[in-house]
Amino acid sequence: MSLRFEEIDWQPTPMGEISLRRRRHPGSGEDVYEVKLGDEFLMSSLFTAGEIALTELGLAKLPDTELDVAVGGLGLGYTAQAALDDPRVRSLTVIDALAEVIDWHQRHLVPLGARLTSDARCRLVHGDFFALAADPGGLDPEHPGRRFHAVLLDVDHSPRHVLHPRHAALYEPAGLRALAEHLHPGGVFALWSNDPPDEEFTSALREVFAQAAAHVVDFDNPLQGGTSANTVYLAVVHNSDARY
Repeated sequence: MSLRFEEIDWQPTPMGEISLRRRRHPGSGEDVYEVKLGDEFLMSSLFTAGEIALTELGLAKLPDTELDVAVGGLGLGYTAQAALDDPRVRSLTVIDALAEVIDWHQRHLVPLGARLTSDARCRLVHGDFFALAADPGGLDPEHPGRRFHAVLLDVDHSPRHVLHPRHAALYEPAGLRALAEHLHPGGVFALWSNDPPDEEFTSALREVFAQAAAHVVDFDNPLQGGTSANTVYLAVVHNSDARY
């Protein structure tokens, strides 16, 4: 049986001190993995419904063909693993600004690390997603100009509650236009948010994309004894010239 609580790793990073912790859930007895950045909780393996829905809702918008997918934010890997669970996905590029998080997966310190790093379709890239999204060279440093069928983003708490001030530009129309250039016609941009739907941000999406909507994802919250919710934003590039 595991320890009741263990700090598996702690590292200073340019964004603050990041730590990976494991604790035993008092009810189920199962191990719960948590990531903190400074004093903020970033993610927990106890709450993964929103991250999985991000992938499933995003990829559901795409046709039954081979897909190239990019994920911004590795975290505990649930968004990435949901993509690999879709048989249409032929390649997955996962971008994370923190080499320490990638290292957790490569060292199999987190539950999904072995699965992600052993799947030949999956490549973990150390990089700044927000800088790459704004760059005409695109999201894959090894293949400048490459386009994707889907870009799934789960980094900030919400478009208004960002982890770093430089991230905010992505959520404005100019930043969204730059991101849309890295998608195939008909491609999908999907974003996870911990806040309720934001009509102002949805309007910014509609200014850039052919379609945009916010979806509320409800899930059980055993810590509070009720239901909590995340938001998944979906936006689709105009597909008049769609080619896959």
